[in-house]
Amino acid sequence: MRFDNPICRLVIGVAFLLGAAPMTAMSQTTEERLERGDMVVRSLNQGQPQPALEGMRSEFPFLAEATEAYALGDVWSRPGLDNRTRQLAAVAVFAAIGETAYMKVHAGYALNVGATEDELREIIYMVTVPAGFPKAITASQALSEVFAERRSSSGEQQ
Repeated sequence: MRFDNPICRLVIGVAFLLGAAPMTAMSQTTEERLERGDMVVRSLNQGQPQPALEGMRSEFPFLAEATEAYALGDVWSRPGLDNRTRQLAAVAVFAAIGETAYMKVHAGYALNVGATEDELREIIYMVTVPAGFPKAITASQALSEVFAERRSSSGEQQ
């Protein structure tokens, strides 16, 4: 991996910003970490569990537990960033690396916690600089789907 690659620098920068799991998380039980992870998901997803995570539980229980306990319970629940900022950062990173399925999930969460469509558009515009136009265009298409789905479910006119 080349560290002078703009995408690599973006991912490393966000990882540095978000930081690693706090030392106190290591002393907590897995059950406590799972509970905290569940609370994070529900706070972002209007009180509902995350469907993809729930789908993993039967076929890939270790992956589901690791995602919920570490990614959500340890990292995502850290202090230092509010949920809105954390979701905007996630949208930017997933757009930049071309992971539009994850970007769409986090764009939905961003909208749930107060981000606006215009702010999400600006995130995609920013992606053109470190990741290039093809990634930004693909991300814009996926984001348009999120907007259309939300408008359709709320009965809003386009």
